[in-house]
Amino acid sequence: MSKEVNEITSHPATPRPEVRTPQVSAPPSQLHSPALRSPLPRSTPRTPRFMRTPLGSPIRHAIVTMKGHLEELGHLTKLDPKDAWLPITESRNGNSYYAAFHTLSSGIGFQALVLPVAFTFLGWTWATICLTVTFVWQLYTLWLLVQMHEAVPGTRHSRYLHLAMSVFGPKMGKILTLFPIFYLSAGICSALNIVGGSSMKLFFQIVCGSNCTSQPLTSIEWYLVFICLAIVLAQLPNLNSIAGVSLIGGTTAVVYCTLIWVLSVSKGQVAGVSYDLVPAKSDLDRVLDILNALGIIAFAFRGHNLVLEIQSTMPSSLKHPSRVPMWKGVKVAYVIVALCLFPMAIGGFWAYGNKIPSSNGLLAALIAFHTNDIPRPVLGLTLLLVIVNCLASFQLYAMPIFDTMESAYVDKYNKPCPKWLRSGFRILFGGVGFLIAVAFPFLSSLGALIGGIALPVTLAYPSFMWISITKPKRYGVSWYMNWFLGSLGMVLSVVLTIGAVWSLIKQGVDLHFFQAA
Repeated sequence: MSKEVNEITSHPATPRPEVRTPQVSAPPSQLHSPALRSPLPRSTPRTPRFMRTPLGSPIRHAIVTMKGHLEELGHLTKLDPKDAWLPITESRNGNSYYAAFHTLSSGIGFQALVLPVAFTFLGWTWATICLTVTFVWQLYTLWLLVQMHEAVPGTRHSRYLHLAMSVFGPKMGKILTLFPIFYLSAGICSALNIVGGSSMKLFFQIVCGSNCTSQPLTSIEWYLVFICLAIVLAQLPNLNSIAGVSLIGGTTAVVYCTLIWVLSVSKGQVAGVSYDLVPAKSDLDRVLDILNALGIIAFAFRGHNLVLEIQSTMPSSLKHPSRVPMWKGVKVAYVIVALCLFPMAIGGFWAYGNKIPSSNGLLAALIAFHTNDIPRPVLGLTLLLVIVNCLASFQLYAMPIFDTMESAYVDKYNKPCPKWLRSGFRILFGGVGFLIAVAFPFLSSLGALIGGIALPVTLAYPSFMWISITKPKRYGVSWYMNWFLGSLGMVLSVVLTIGAVWSLIKQGVDLHFFQAA
C-alpha cells in the first residue's frame, strides 16, 4: 500500500497550460477602472494557490471559456485600448449629474437669443406650434441615441460618428455625418468666439461708462482675448474633467436667459410694437422667410452630436446600464431647457414684436431699447454671464474636434498623445477658430443655414439608425414612425439649406469679411 502511495506521489506534476488574459476585455462595471488607462495591466494579479494545482487547471479553463461566451452574448464589453488615450473616453467615472451638466450646457446658449426672430416670420400660432413640435421631436431622437449607445451586444458606440459608420458603413457613415458634425462643432465654436468677444466689448463699454478715457480694444482684439481664455480652459484633459465647467456654463445660461426675458417683459412693450408678420415683397420672399424661421428653430436644438460622447464617460454593466443615469440627467436638463427657451421666445416677441434685431436677438434688443432704464450693473452682469457661458460651451463643443485630432496621432503611432502635443492641438484649433471669426464676423447671423445643414444629425439620422440596429417589426408602428420622421427630417434639411442659401443670395447679409464691427 505504501509502495502504491509512493508511486502515485512520485509522478511529475501535471503541466499547467499557459492562459493568456485577453488584452481588451473587461466587465462594463470596471470600464472606469484606472487599470484601463493603459492597454496592458500594470501588474499581473496573483492567481489563488488552488488554481495553480492540477485540479484547478480545468476550472481556470472553464472560467476563460465562460468569459469568451459572455463576451459573445454582450455581458462583457470589448474595449478598444486606444479609447483610454483619447479625451472623450479617457475617464469613465461619470454619472447622471455629469450628464445633466453637459446636456444643459450643450442644450441652451446664445442660439436661444434669436428664437423670437422666428416669431416675426411665422406669427404667434405657427411659431409656437413649430417650436413645440421640434422640441418633442428632438427629445424623441435624443432618447433613441441614448438607447443605441449599447444596443449592439458587447459594443459601446462612444461617438456619433462611430455609430453612423457602424450602421451606414465606414465610407457612407463618414460621408453622411462627418461634415455636419464637424461643421456644427467648428461653426458653433467660431460663433461663440464672435458672440463672446462682442459681449466683452459691450461689457467694457458699460463698465467704463461714457466718460471713459481708456483706449478701447477693437472687436478683433476682443476676439483674441476671448480665444486666449478659451484655450487656457481647453487644457483640461478630458470630457469628465470639464463637468464643473459645464455646470457653470449651464447655470450662467439659465440665469442670463431668465434675466433677459424677465427684464424685457417687466419693462413692457416697446413703443410702436407690432405683431404683424414682417412684410414680404413677393410670395417667394414669404416662403424664404418661413424657411429661415424654421432653420432658426432647428438651430436652437443642437447638441445631439454630443449625446453619445457624454454617455461614453459613464460606467456600464448588465445590471446597471449607462442608459439609465444618462436618461435621468437628460430629463432634468431638458425640463430646465424648456423653462428657458419657451419664455424667452414668447416673452421676447411680446416685448419687442417685429422690432427685434435679427443679430443677437434679445440681447441686442435689451441693450438697444433699455440701456437708459436698466441699471448699468444689471446690464453688466447679464453680459458677464453671456461671456462665461460662451467660454464654457466652447469647451464642450470643441471636445469632439480635440478627440479627432488626437485619434489621428494615436492610430498612426499606437501610443498616447504627449501632453505638449495635446496642448499644441488645442492651441491650433483655437487659432483656426479665431481666424474664422475674424474672416467671417457675420457667422453668428447664419443660424438658419447652420440649422439646416446640421438638422439630419438631430432629427433624421437617429430614426434611420434605430431601424437598422433594433430592426422593429416591419410595417409596425415603430417602423412607420421612424421611417416617416427620418424622411421628413432629410427633406426639411435639404429645403431649409436651399432656402437659407437662396435667402442670403436674394436678400443679402452684411458680408464684411475681415471687418468685425
